[in-house]
Amino acid sequence: MDRRRLEAVWLDLTRRRLPEAARSARHWPVRADHCFQRILLDHATGGVWYDAIPKRPAYAHAPEAVLRRAVALGEAVLAGEADLAALNRQSLVWRGKRLA
Repeated sequence: MDRRRLEAVWLDLTRRRLPEAARSARHWPVRADHCFQRILLDHATGGVWYDAIPKRPAYAHAPEAVLRRAVALGEAVLAGEADLAALNRQSLVWRGKRLA
């Protein structure tokens, strides 16, 4: 998949597919697109994403490997293979908004 397609998949995943899934019967801790983006990019970079990606929008300036990891993690969340609540908790810990 080329970079342009990867970015399109990212935007569809975080702006449409994950928020739509969150509106269903699932008990996810977040619903907004920017929250999904925060969680996935934080985990793809191993910490607060803006420490690793200085320019915005992050998806357009992220190294391709980082964006691929973020997309794969988002797909795993949709498939029920990754725990969104745990991912969110860790993201908040990295940001100093929650204790480990």
